[in-house]
Formats: sequence, structure tokens, C-alpha cells
Amino acid sequence: MFKKTLLTFFAVIGLLGITKAQDRLLLADTLLIAGDTIIMLGDSIIIKEKVKPVYWEKGGNYNISIQQVSLSNWNAGGASSLALNTGLVLFGNYKKDKIIWDSKLTINAGFNRQSDRNYKTRKTNDNFIFISKYGRELTEKWYLSTQLDARTQLLAGYRYFRPPGAEQDARNKISDFLAPAYLQSSTGLNYRVQYENKDRISLIASPFTGRFTIVLDDSLSNAGAFGVLPGEVVRAEAGISFGSTTDIQLIENVRWRADLNLFTNFEKMGNFVVNFNSVISMRVNKYITTRIETILIYDESVFIQQPEGPPKQAIQFQNMINFGLGLDF
Repeated sequence: MFKKTLLTFFAVIGLLGITKAQDRLLLADTLLIAGDTIIMLGDSIIIKEKVKPVYWEKGGNYNISIQQVSLSNWNAGGASSLALNTGLVLFGNYKKDKIIWDSKLTINAGFNRQSDRNYKTRKTNDNFIFISKYGRELTEKWYLSTQLDARTQLLAGYRYFRPPGAEQDARNKISDFLAPAYLQSSTGLNYRVQYENKDRISLIASPFTGRFTIVLDDSLSNAGAFGVLPGEVVRAEAGISFGSTTDIQLIENVRWRADLNLFTNFEKMGNFVVNFNSVISMRVNKYITTRIETILIYDESVFIQQPEGPPKQAIQFQNMINFGLGLDF
């Protein structure tokens, strides 16, 4: 009886050893199946899928600032007023293999309403800018690119003045939606650098550029405004162009974005049309921002009405400082 019990004990020990050995053989460290990794731990299976590449980077910013002054029986003088400025920026950047496609839309609008004047509500800011660039990589930083640049405004623009002897202001229309509009298409070499902190610098030089000035308002077209022939709605030019885009962080919570576009046609080589847009954003917290926006335009075909004397060529300059709500998305 004792012998049978002893034999049974050693048999069980042997079976347990064989089972453990088989278990060790069955425990796989790593299996590679179709590029995915399967890790087996006991009865559990952990599957690590391959990280899918992200080709699109999308986002934008919306900002709004409001200033309101209300006066009643105010002995120091002044007038009740309301000022509003708002802006929207949307962007979408695509990169896959040797292909890039960057697009950005900027819309700004601003109004001022003052109770003690004729034409109480007047526009202070209005622009629509769309820039899209498609490129193919030649080297790590150089691309062969085609860029489309479209600019206009959304609402009619007026010059306000007071005729001699009049007690109220008068106005005359000087611009409108698609009057003018500028459409520029260029192909050339693009130097493009993007850093890990999302700072980006892009320069494009194009010896092949077509620029179209569009004036769809009949009264402005008949007057030959913005360089079109009287009665015509489109002026076409061929020339060379240079463009740059800068989006960098200056210091913590302070970011600078700027776009520069220069164009000169072959007939008047060296006489450049200049469009420069700059925005410095200073973020107080997640929602509150201060923005310094600067726009500079020079076009020798545009004559600016002066307070005194005839219209003349001049630099158009706009500068705004806004403190208000800003949302990134």
C-alpha cells in the first residue's frame, strides 16, 4: 500500500512538471501579424495597432471685442458710441509623402456707431483674404509650388465728407464687394520650414505670375477705378511675385503671424504692388487676448481721395489694437 501511494505521488509531480513545461512553451512573447503586434499574457491578449498617420492639420481662431459708451446729460461733452471688431481665421494644412497643400482664410469686420452724426453706423474694418498653396517636394526644405491669392471686401465702402456750407456729412461710394477683388496665381520655388513647436516660415518666389483686378460695380468700373479701363470689369497683368508667410512664437503667450505679397508686372518692372498683413496675439488666458493688427497696402493704380486737392497715389495703412474674447479651435 505504501509503495502504491509513493508511486502515485511521484506520478503527480511528473505530470505537473510536464504541464508547466508545456505552459512555458505556450507563452508567446511577441507575435507579428500583418504589421500589428500581439502580446499574450496568460489568458489575456493585448493588441497594439499600428499608429495611423495624420495627413491633415486643421484649426482656426475667432475673436471679438466690443466697446460701448453711453452718455446722458454729460456736462463734459462727447457722444454715445458703440464699436465692434470681429475676426475669423480658418486653416487646413495637408502633407503626405512629397505633397503639401496649405490653405488659410481670413475674414475681418469692424463697425463704429456714434449717435451725434449723420450716417451713424460706419465701417472701420473689412477684408476677406484666401491663400492656398500646393507644392511638391524637391528637397527637404524646397518645393515646386503653385499659389492662389484672392482678396476682396464684403461690404460697400464710403468716403465721408462735409460739403462747404452743409451742416451734415455726405458720402460717396469708393469700393464694394468684388470692387475691387484681386486674384493672383503664381508658380515658383517655395522654401518651407516647420519646427517642432509649430513655428513655420515659408518663402515663395515666382517668375510666372498672373494678376487680375476685378471691379464688378458699374459706377466704379465706368470711372476706371483701381486701374481698370473705363467700362471694363477685369484688368489682367503678367509679372513676377514674391510671397512670405511667418507664424512664430515670440515669447510665451505671444505669437506673430504675418503675410507679405509683392507683385510687379513686366511692363513696369520694379514698381511693386505691396500687401502686408500682420497680427500679434498676446494671450492673457485661455479666452482673453490682446491683438495688434496691421495692414499696409500700396498699389500705384489706386488713387486715394485727399481731404484737399485731387486724388493721388498713397500708402494705405490700418492699425488696430483689440482687447477681447479669443477662441482657438
